[in-house]
Amino acid sequence: MPRIKGFEKLVELVKHLRSESGCPWDREQTIESLKEDVLDEANELREAIEKGDYENIKEEIGDLIWGLVLMTQVAEEDGKFDLDDVFKDVNEKMVRRHTYVFGDVKAKTAEDAAKAFNEAKANEKKKSGPTQN
Repeated sequence: MPRIKGFEKLVELVKHLRSESGCPWDREQTIESLKEDVLDEANELREAIEKGDYENIKEEIGDLIWGLVLMTQVAEEDGKFDLDDVFKDVNEKMVRRHTYVFGDVKAKTAEDAAKAFNEAKANEKKKSGPTQN
């Protein structure tokens, strides 16, 4: 379980940095103020992938995860949602959209799987509106 322990350590670090004894910059952040940082980190990750630079890919994944955990902590403090909510929602969504794994749809190729996934996603959007990703 070292992966979980490492993630839990990151969450605790973010909480500490947001606390009164932590970092003034981290405490001032909001979802809105962090959005550009998250986009920048995602772009840096894309660039590292394009270069095939795995050491940098690892670093940029960490930076992106950091930003997402920080955003989630802010949302939790604001009473909006927490990490458990995020993981619950994404797990449920991935099960719903992988109809060829968890449902009746058949997919023998990656193309079949992508088509089924995108159809399930489109059906969800029709039911719930255009904000569902």
